[in-house]
Amino acid sequence: MGVAAQTMDSVFRALADPTRRLVLERLTRGPESVSGLAAPFDMALPSFVEHLRVLEDCGLVNSSKAGRVRTYRLVPKRLRQAEDWLARQRHLWERRLDQLDAYLLEMKEKRS
Repeated sequence: MGVAAQTMDSVFRALADPTRRLVLERLTRGPESVSGLAAPFDMALPSFVEHLRVLEDCGLVNSSKAGRVRTYRLVPKRLRQAEDWLARQRHLWERRLDQLDAYLLEMKEKRS
């Protein structure tokens, strides 16, 4: 498996978790500190930080530290890569379904 495929796998694994999707949704409004991101969630901070680590490891977010405050930002490029992959899959399946529809119509006409 190539690096690109492994990267895409890690992105989809990260997106599979509802907590991480909510964090990404929050980051669409702008950068946020760990404590700000963790506030709405009822979980221990170390558990929440693990979610952030998964998001950062796959490249969906990046972080910077100023003093004692770590701030996270969304990395749109990685989301676009996932979106592009999904668009290619959608196009492929739409084409296949169109071919199946045409075939079924042809078969129906032959039976009539």
